[in-house]
Amino acid sequence: MNVDQLRNFCLAFPEATENMQWGDDLCFKFRGKIFATVALTAVPQKLCFKCSPETFAELTEKEDIHPAPYVGRYNWVILDRFSALGDDDLRTFVRQSYEMIALKAPKSRLSKSKPKHTSAKKKAKSKLTGAKLRRRP
Repeated sequence: MNVDQLRNFCLAFPEATENMQWGDDLCFKFRGKIFATVALTAVPQKLCFKCSPETFAELTEKEDIHPAPYVGRYNWVILDRFSALGDDDLRTFVRQSYEMIALKAPKSRLSKSKPKHTSAKKKAKSKLTGAKLRRRP
């Protein structure tokens, strides 16, 4: 797998975006949260992604795969070269990283906005509360 193939694969995920960050790193994100990065100027190019604790332990035992700098304690690994894993394994692990990040990513902005209309239950409750506070003549 090369960078163009990885890029096409990552951008095929729902709501996936890309941007350049930290100078020369191509970052793939879901709702602003990174799920994979590629160090473009490294020779050979390096790939970094999140994995489960079990997978992290398994992968870091392999040659050319290490805990990622700064985020290794959060189960991120860095591959010194793309060929450290086969193409199918790369796709599987990047997909898993996307899924883990997507589960914890903030909800979309639309769901954060307050509804324009209050529900019938809330209206009824506020009427009851208001009625209790009013004095009867």
